[in-house]
Amino acid sequence: MADKTIQQYQEAVKKAQSLFEKKTKDYGTSWRILRLPSLTDQIFIKAQRIRTIDLKGQQMINDSIESEFIGILNYSIIALIQLELNDDTGKEIDYATAMHFYEKKCSESLELMLKKNHDYGEAWRDMRISSFTDLILMRIMRIRQIEDNRGNTLVSEGIDSNLYDIINYSIFALIKLSEKS
Repeated sequence: MADKTIQQYQEAVKKAQSLFEKKTKDYGTSWRILRLPSLTDQIFIKAQRIRTIDLKGQQMINDSIESEFIGILNYSIIALIQLELNDDTGKEIDYATAMHFYEKKCSESLELMLKKNHDYGEAWRDMRISSFTDLILMRIMRIRQIEDNRGNTLVSEGIDSNLYDIINYSIFALIKLSEKS
C-alpha cells in the first residue's frame, strides 16, 4: 500500500506544483509581500469555502473543491517558504529559487507523511473529506493563536508543524477526490 500512496501523493503534488509554476511565470513571486497572517487567512478562506459548500450542499461559484485544496496546499508551501526566508522585505525571488523551495517543502511533507503513515497505518484512507477540511480549519485556528502569541508556545508544535499537517490533509483530500472520480 505504501507504493500506491507515494504514487498518489506525488500525482497530487504534481498537479499543485504545475499550477504554482504557471502562476509563478505569470506573476513572479509577488506572494513574497504577504506576511504570515495574510497567508493564514488565505488558507482559512479556502477551507471555510469547502466547509460551507459541504454544509449547504451546493455551490454558487464554479471553482472546484479540488482547486481549493490545491490552493490550500500551495499557500501552505508559500507560508513555509516565507518562514524559512524569515524576512519581511517582500523582495521577490527568481523562478529557480522559488521552485527549489517548493520542491524542498514538498519533499519534507512527503517524508513526514511516510513517518506518520507508518505509525497510523494509513488511517486517513478511512476518513471523510469533511474531516480533512475540519482538521485544516483547526490547524489554522492553532496557527492564528500562535501568531497572536508572537510565535511563542509552551508545549505545542510550532507554525511549521501545523502547516506540514495542512499540506498532508490537503493531499489526502485530493487523493480521495481523485478516487471518487
